[in-house]
Amino acid sequence: MKKGQIVEGIVTKVDFPNKGTVEVPGEDKSIMVKNTVPGQKVQVSVNKMRKGRAEGRILAVLEPSPNEIEPSCPHFGACGGCTYQNLPYEKQLQMKSEQVKSMMDEAVNGEYIWEGVSPSPVKEAYRNKMEFSFGDEYKDGPMALGMHKRGSFHDIVSVSECQIVDGDYRKILACTLACAKESGLPYYHRMKHTGFFRHLLVRKAVKTGEILIDLITTTEYDNFDLAGWVNALLALELDGKIAGVLRTKNDSVADVVKDEGTEILYGQSYFYEELLGLKFKITPFSFFQTNSLGAEVLYEKAREYIGDTRDKVVFDLYSGTGTIAQILAPVAKKVVGVEIVEEAVEAAKENAALNGLDNCAFWAGDVLKVIDELGEVPDLIMLDPPRDGVHPKALEKITNFGVERMVYIACKPTSLARDLEMLQRRGYQVERIACVDLFPATYHVETICLLSNRKRKPDSYVELSLDMEDYYRIKDAEEEGK
Repeated sequence: MKKGQIVEGIVTKVDFPNKGTVEVPGEDKSIMVKNTVPGQKVQVSVNKMRKGRAEGRILAVLEPSPNEIEPSCPHFGACGGCTYQNLPYEKQLQMKSEQVKSMMDEAVNGEYIWEGVSPSPVKEAYRNKMEFSFGDEYKDGPMALGMHKRGSFHDIVSVSECQIVDGDYRKILACTLACAKESGLPYYHRMKHTGFFRHLLVRKAVKTGEILIDLITTTEYDNFDLAGWVNALLALELDGKIAGVLRTKNDSVADVVKDEGTEILYGQSYFYEELLGLKFKITPFSFFQTNSLGAEVLYEKAREYIGDTRDKVVFDLYSGTGTIAQILAPVAKKVVGVEIVEEAVEAAKENAALNGLDNCAFWAGDVLKVIDELGEVPDLIMLDPPRDGVHPKALEKITNFGVERMVYIACKPTSLARDLEMLQRRGYQVERIACVDLFPATYHVETICLLSNRKRKPDSYVELSLDMEDYYRIKDAEEEGK
């Protein structure tokens, strides 16, 4: 086997995240290929050669897997948003369970209880947030608004029939694209760093039905009819209700949604969602789990894992808008949240007041720096870090508290596996691990882990009586031994 060679083989397994292993008859090396499912016969172009394994790009599926089904979304395959719509949902869960358990088996020292993967309460139209990108469907092609094409940094697929959001998103997307095309203004070109239209951010609450719409543009042009766009949106027949329409300015060269100034065009800059009987105010860029109904399953599991919080001080690190903190607060002595996004911290404070919780405190800043300033000693710790996990120095400070129980929620299980090495080295042992599928049809999955402190207090004591004569005899013996 050599670079550039085209071969055929069978996908024998898929590791997290989305790494298929293709075995080629007569070859001693396997090939790692993305966007496959076990059992497929595929044609692959070999891109890289490494020790023990090659890397390649799939050219064609020659024979489907016995488990494959017809995808529900017409954009599947072209759009890079979903990976496993061609598998029945139970097979998706099975594969995610096998992937994460295999990873955790290697990362965990000793035995632990594996609780498998809990399904999402809804399999389609589950997302409460989408970031759509402007671009063209192909080089110099017509303007598109949607998701990046699978494997492409530039091309955009207009996902007018996307199945992981409901019909309101699709109507808002189509309306915005029509207004953008009518304006004659260009989309922002990622390489030339010129143009106007960048992204469309849509958030919708499952429980309240409130919708927040934000158009992200550069400041290169000032003649887009924003009022006309707002009126077109308000004229749509939607199941939900538009709470606010915003315009955010972003002249950064990075291809991300960045807030460099937001103006309210209609309504307000926030909306409300409800989880487990609590109400939460959500702003455009604050973190909130993208599957509201799935988040309730996840947070119920977190509450189960953390155990009795009565009269205890709980740290909720990487707290976002304070969702977990407030779910734990009703019976806790105090919950202290730390979050780096100031906008989310302000929302968390408002949410706590909204829910009548006066035992929550929220700090804005990096956990690594702020944790020394909290002035509190926790009894329990809840960790819900970003995808890359916890900074090693922050993790060291966290373990120095020596709390009895710690719960770690990971949106990327590989980050949890890495952080477990230090956590176990610092005296914690893994008790339980479970997953909750917040992202059907994709390879993502939330993983939750319960850790306990191995440095237990002794169960019993032995009393010794020692008179002064014995004391000095032992002391003299020690001095002679030096």
